[in-house]
Amino acid sequence: MSQEAVPEQATVPAQPKGLLQQMEELMAALNADLSQLDADLSAPRPAPAEGSDSV
Repeated sequence: MSQEAVPEQATVPAQPKGLLQQMEELMAALNADLSQLDADLSAPRPAPAEGSDSV
């Protein structure tokens, strides 16, 4: 197999600092998503209707 068959994404980036910045941005976005999910799960929910089979 030649090196040309290797996907371009598999190559190591030339600028690790750029990669670090990308990772920090992804972590910040993930943290924001998790905070929103936590807020959604912590929000009060309406009482289930009578006769409903909620699990």
